[in-house]
Amino acid sequence: ISRSQLWQWAKHQAKTDKGVTVTPQYLLKVLDEETDKLAKEMGEQRFKASKMELAKKHLATQITGKDYADFLTSLLYNDVVVYDDVKAKI
Repeated sequence: ISRSQLWQWAKHQAKTDKGVTVTPQYLLKVLDEETDKLAKEMGEQRFKASKMELAKKHLATQITGKDYADFLTSLLYNDVVVYDDVKAKI
């Protein structure tokens, strides 16, 4: 499911198959639950070494409608492009 689809569901207050209204708060709750599951599966050390928390932070801003980037590349550029331990500048 894409970030755009999640945003649309919250915007139009879609219902889940269990009748729960999809709101930004509901999406953040699910995001927290799924991130916690990943952390347990990966183990604490591997999870902390990953960029999962950063991905969670960026996804949260996109699905709640607070900020919506037309291009993820622009949003994530400085977090994924690193040259010799120095972040790239646009």
